[in-house]
Amino acid sequence: MALDIKICGLKTDAAMAAALAGGASHVGFIFFAKSPRYVEPAEAGRLRQAARGEAMAVAVTVDAGDAFLDEIVAKMQPDMLQLHGAETPERVAEVKTRYGLPVVKALPLSEAADLERIKPFIGISDRFLFDAKPPKGSELPGGNGVAFDWRILVGLDGGVDYMLSGGLNAANIGDALRLANPPGIDISSGVESAPGVKDPALIEQFFRAVRAARNTRAA
Repeated sequence: MALDIKICGLKTDAAMAAALAGGASHVGFIFFAKSPRYVEPAEAGRLRQAARGEAMAVAVTVDAGDAFLDEIVAKMQPDMLQLHGAETPERVAEVKTRYGLPVVKALPLSEAADLERIKPFIGISDRFLFDAKPPKGSELPGGNGVAFDWRILVGLDGGVDYMLSGGLNAANIGDALRLANPPGIDISSGVESAPGVKDPALIEQFFRAVRAARNTRAA
């Protein structure tokens, strides 16, 4: 089974090059002003050119209004949109219709009961991203370097397409793949030397760890 890998929160050419060299299937750009990974739509549009024909470019927003989404779509030309706020199923449907792009809905999880939150989005969201619930006091809905108990995903309906996120890094990705066997993974803070500062060496190390874990499972 192919594994989708998204490197999220990219801001530099060097990080972008490392993500593509490692074999990223998706590259993500953050449009949330409070995030240290925030990038202007025009700069994201420049960076994403390197991904054309190589990886899907994802615009990540948090409860964004139509005007801001219009700007992002026009200047960045993303392949897909990720909604990482409190967007309702109705809002997800509106965004899909307005832009004609696939939409990923991010949902925070901490226990098995949280999986019930998926149901209203089934048939509307093209994919899900499961992240850990933010720590108390955090202003960021994602990118907090916090993991959740991946074992709760074992009972998930096999028809639910998702990416696993939250606290992933080179040291724990083997466990995450073994316990959850996700269709895709998403990493941001786990390949940073400081908040918002992607480290090409850590990106390379992460891809090596993913390959090693998958080779071990296949053996």
